[in-house]
Amino acid sequence: MGELKYQRMILGYHGCDASVVKPLLLSGKKLRPSENEYDWLGRGVYFWEQGPQRASEWARNSKRIRNPAVVGALINLGNCFDLLDTTHTQLLADLFPLYRQACEQTGTPIPTNRSAGIESASDLALRRLDCAAINWSLDFLEKEERQHYHTVRCLFSEGTPVFDGSKILAKSHIQIAVRDETAIIGFFNPQG
Repeated sequence: MGELKYQRMILGYHGCDASVVKPLLLSGKKLRPSENEYDWLGRGVYFWEQGPQRASEWARNSKRIRNPAVVGALINLGNCFDLLDTTHTQLLADLFPLYRQACEQTGTPIPTNRSAGIESASDLALRRLDCAAINWSLDFLEKEERQHYHTVRCLFSEGTPVFDGSKILAKSHIQIAVRDETAIIGFFNPQG
C-alpha cells in the first residue's frame, strides 16, 4: 500500500495456537490483525522484537489459546511510527490535543488505561487510551497528510524489578504492531 521507506529488518515473534503455524508456513495464510480496544499499540498483528521466549510465555498464559506455539517473522519496519524515536513521541504528544478535541466534538468519552488485575499495579495492561490515541493519530495522519505507517514500535518497561532498587524490569520488551501486511517479508518456525 505504500513504499517501505524505513529499511530496517527485524525478527519478530508471535504467540499463537499451534493450529495457526502450519497453514501460515505452508500455504501463505495471513495472521488476523488484533483490533481490541485495549491493544497497546492500536490495531495490527503483534510481535515481540527478538523475543521468542516472551511470545511463548504470552501464548502459554493466554486463556484463549489451547495449544501454545510461536511463529517467527522477518519484518521490514517500513514507514514505522517508532515510539523509540523522539520525533514520533513528540508527534503523538502534539496530536493528542486534536484527538481530545475530536472526542469532545463527538461526545465520545476519552478512555483510560487500566490494570487488568494480573500484573504489577503500575503496568496498566489494558491500554485503552494509548490504543485509541494511536489509532486516531495514525488514521488522522493517513487522511490529512497521506502518511501511511506500516508498523508501530515501542519499548514497554513491564513487570517487577529484577533485584531490589533496580530499574530493570523482568518483562520489558519491544513490541511491534504490523498495520500493513506488506511489511511482513516471510514467516519461519523458530523451533526449526
